[in-house]
Amino acid sequence: MATIGLDKLYYAKITENTNGDETYGTPISLAKAISAELSVELAEATLYADDGAAEIIKEFQSGTLALGIDDIGVTAAGDLTGATIDDNNVLISAGEDGGEPVAVGFRAKKANGKYRYFWLYRVKFGIPATNLATKGDSITFSTPTIEGTVLRRNKLDGQGRHPWKAEVNEGDAGVTTAIITGWYTQVYEPTFAAVNISITGQPQNASATVGTGAELSVTATASSGILSYQWYSNTTSSNVGGTPISGANLASYTTSTTDSAGTYYYYCVVSVGTNSVTSNVAAVTVSE
Repeated sequence: MATIGLDKLYYAKITENTNGDETYGTPISLAKAISAELSVELAEATLYADDGAAEIIKEFQSGTLALGIDDIGVTAAGDLTGATIDDNNVLISAGEDGGEPVAVGFRAKKANGKYRYFWLYRVKFGIPATNLATKGDSITFSTPTIEGTVLRRNKLDGQGRHPWKAEVNEGDAGVTTAIITGWYTQVYEPTFAAVNISITGQPQNASATVGTGAELSVTATASSGILSYQWYSNTTSSNVGGTPISGANLASYTTSTTDSAGTYYYYCVVSVGTNSVTSNVAAVTVSE
């Protein structure tokens, strides 16, 4: 259904933890919205087999959000563009400015009188464009526009994915009143049923000689979402308290070829979003 109006334009500031995962602040009214134009760029890959395209994968890469607004206050301009406010409440833009990403929410009225609601999870804005005109015989409204790059967020959702947009239609089946009335009280967080992860193949004890590595592997299934892996090393035969191994993020792992003679312990944590299970410990004995 076509949309015929745009209003309730909000933004929420982002803070990040050491992993880059986002926490959103309380949404703040940005300005009165006049227009919004969202374009999306996809990354595409094609797998060829038997002289033809066997599989085509298209993934969100980035987007561009162009907003036409009635005015942007100095506080919002500072939050979005990195400009600073001096002691006289004058907005100062400098060449070194670079705004931090924010989440952006708005709604669009549909022809049936209901609304479609949006949150874009990570948008990095540039300096607003200002249109000025001299006063003539007729009245000309000159309004600013601001353009930002839409990115996927770093924080995984409950299915192990990086969302970039949330969108809901008021009145659709399964959409509760609480979702609509609470849309601007906080940035919407995706909700999924708990994911069941099962390890069907545990890593096995192995042996190696100095200068060679042992191959460890784990197999797992999940009721939904994308599986991710993180291997750990430990000084004892325990699957708790180990040290994550940098770059060991696949279902299989080859131990270091620089280990000296001795016994080493490894395990793998298999995850889908915030759901995870831990494998048994595998002991690798390295001999001369």
